[in-house]
Amino acid sequence: MKPHIHIITSNFNPSPPPHLLIRRRLPSFTRLLTLSLHPHDNPHDARRRSSAVSRRAVLLTPFLAAAGTLLLQQSQSLAEEITLPSSPVTSPPPKVVVEEALVSARIYDATAIGEPLAVGKDKSKVWEKLMNARIVYLGEAEQVPIRDDKELELEIVKNLKKRCVENQRPLALALEAFPSDLQNQLDQFMAKRIDGEGLKSYVSHWSAQRWQEYEPILNYCRDNEVRLVACGTPLKILRTVQAEGIRGLSKAERKAYSPPAGSGFISGFSSISRRSSMENHFPTQSIPFGPSSYLSAQARVVDEYNMSQIILKEVSDGGATSLLVVVTGANHVQFGSRGTGVPARISKKIQKKNQVAILLNPERQYIRREGDVPVADFLWYSAARPCSRNCFDRAEIARVMNAAGRQRDALPQDLQKGLDLGLVSPEVLQNFFDLEQYPLISELTHRFQGFRERLLADPKFLHRLAIEEAISITTTLLAQYERRKENFFEELDYVITDTARGIVVDFFTVWLPAPTISFLSNADGADNMDAIKGLLGSIPDNAFQKNLAGKDWNISHSSKNLQSRIGF
Repeated sequence: MKPHIHIITSNFNPSPPPHLLIRRRLPSFTRLLTLSLHPHDNPHDARRRSSAVSRRAVLLTPFLAAAGTLLLQQSQSLAEEITLPSSPVTSPPPKVVVEEALVSARIYDATAIGEPLAVGKDKSKVWEKLMNARIVYLGEAEQVPIRDDKELELEIVKNLKKRCVENQRPLALALEAFPSDLQNQLDQFMAKRIDGEGLKSYVSHWSAQRWQEYEPILNYCRDNEVRLVACGTPLKILRTVQAEGIRGLSKAERKAYSPPAGSGFISGFSSISRRSSMENHFPTQSIPFGPSSYLSAQARVVDEYNMSQIILKEVSDGGATSLLVVVTGANHVQFGSRGTGVPARISKKIQKKNQVAILLNPERQYIRREGDVPVADFLWYSAARPCSRNCFDRAEIARVMNAAGRQRDALPQDLQKGLDLGLVSPEVLQNFFDLEQYPLISELTHRFQGFRERLLADPKFLHRLAIEEAISITTTLLAQYERRKENFFEELDYVITDTARGIVVDFFTVWLPAPTISFLSNADGADNMDAIKGLLGSIPDNAFQKNLAGKDWNISHSSKNLQSRIGF
């Protein structure tokens, strides 16, 4: 007889959640299989067995469900241990110390005696000094703008803003590039009533590159609530003063933009009207004075007076804890509160210790001696900008060139190379232009490099040479007369020969030890040596030596020939 299979199905279905991955499937308890192997299969027995099985299933189902649940939980935990790798105990991630954005910038303390002192990696004292001040001046290049200046300005403002937020101090940024009559437009830009393109339309005299340089710092100030202040002189006023002087202003304009009589603001500018900024560093250098320099001095007076009034007003309105960063030209902040620029003009109302002057990327560093006024508090260089102690200020070079009305291409080749390498100082270039005022000396300096190198090193070289030659000629003639007496004129040919020989000897006596300034590179020097070697090699070792066809006598051949003849 075939076995009978009775299937009892319950409603309980303890299936695991779908997101759990179990390698082996557990035995299902949803179906109970009962095998009947009885030899007799009558309907009565079948019904009896079916009812018995049903009662047994009803009694066993709860117990089987509980057991199945327990086994399922154990199997799930076992499956997790098997399938999932044990995750190592991870320690909390270390705190990332955010370094200062300007950690790679190079900062020099210009107040040190001697060469500017480089500040190390720890710049906390620098930031502490800046935060203790009320006004921080950032002096940038004027005639030769440097793009790195704007990047430094943005990073300095960012760091100061972060510290001002920690100390709950308001921060403002004053820009000389924006005339004071554009303050309303700057306020609208800060309030986001106009965008960058709208503000750009008010400075249409700017080049596209200049706007691109200023745009990042303007956007940062707007997004981080750093007040923007326009502290420049209106263009109309500045151009009028440059063309006609202060007398060209109307009465109302003169009252608003020029310092009043007796205010003491003009004191100290009388010397500036007759001296350029270069002479402030080189007091022995004589600079020609003309009407244009006087008008430029008046324009600077008006510009700095207007700037100082705006700065004082902003400091007063900002409160006792406010910090103002002023971005202006380096000439306006040189020598800080002890110079003749803006810091000195407001030092009567703002203490000197509350003002810090920083020069951005200056190309020349000065050695400070005892008693000298420091050119600034700090010299701040961007990390990507190289700095050489022998690299002179391009702005000063440009001023000297403009004052002389000369172009770079008209200079001798060695001077042009020296300018490219940054080896020509402003005073040397001014000496060259001064020498060109005399026709004879100008011809010597342009035609003969030896004269040019000696005259640039010592402008009085010809004076010394003339004195030596005059003494030589006088003493030689007196000696010849004492020797020959009445035969002096009869033996005049011998007198002339001895005198000429003395002139030549004394000439080289002064010429050879005289100091020189050469701007030729090593490669140029090698070319000169090759030329000398070629010249010596072309000279035969005797007057009757014949040069064979296709044979080039060089210096080595000649020297070997001479050695063989002498017997070395």
